[in-house]
Amino acid sequence: MAFDRLEAMRAFCRIVEVGSFVGAAEALGVPKTTISGQIQGLEAHLGMKLLHRTTRRVSPTTDGAAYYEGARSLLDDLDELESSRHDARGRVRVEMPSPVGTGLIIPALPDFAARYPDVQLDIGCGERVVDLVQEGIDCALRGGAVADQDLVARPVGNMQFCLCAAPSYLASAPRLASVEDLPAHRYLAFVFAATGRQHLQTLLRGEQRYTIDQLPAMRFNSAAAYVASGVAGLGILNIPRAEAAPHLRSGALVEVLADWHLASMPISLVYPYARRLSSRVRAFTDWATALMASDPLWR
Repeated sequence: MAFDRLEAMRAFCRIVEVGSFVGAAEALGVPKTTISGQIQGLEAHLGMKLLHRTTRRVSPTTDGAAYYEGARSLLDDLDELESSRHDARGRVRVEMPSPVGTGLIIPALPDFAARYPDVQLDIGCGERVVDLVQEGIDCALRGGAVADQDLVARPVGNMQFCLCAAPSYLASAPRLASVEDLPAHRYLAFVFAATGRQHLQTLLRGEQRYTIDQLPAMRFNSAAAYVASGVAGLGILNIPRAEAAPHLRSGALVEVLADWHLASMPISLVYPYARRLSSRVRAFTDWATALMASDPLWR
């Protein structure tokens, strides 16, 4: 088989980004032997060693690091040139928190599919903060502050919260008329899976502030499990208002202390700083940004 320098260049860039031949092969959908052959051919063509190989990780040599910068830029330019000649097309890998996916993005996807029939989406929904470069993710919607200097972060909305409980819990629970009554209640906490830190919620009413930092009766690191715990009548929880909406409509949950406003969490659209957006990725990011801005539960 003839040596394809462009495909070998793509394979090399993916190896550098994910740190392994196996990961690159999985990301590109080709056998590991194919990746190995492409790198051997590329190194022979260039007359230089591009990668250090150990039993645990693959990393670029000094020459390889320099070659990667040029190759990545060239491939981005090529992808943009090809996509600019047509409507947006191709695969976009995107990550987002579960509440954003289930409460906003996924219900609206028929509109995206109708507008961009040639764009295929790989959507990951979860509470884990993924490494966009290492895992080959094109962009992500992310809640909270974004501290990674390698990412471009564009504020696009806010995740609004509300305090809820099941009627079955409230029927047998102590009186709940003010925030001072909360310590007498079973409070259910959400824990960020990546850090193990509990989400501390602050309630606001005019100039008054009250942070719920009591010892929780139970803690959960899955958004779906957290909501299910409240529906099951295990206690009081604070969840995104968009996620609570169907349960509030059905009566499975009721809002408590509704005269207090819960602090919202900023939502940002993030993507790798060193990677320019292709037409297909820009199609999704522009669509998602407009969608969030149009929804009163998220803007």
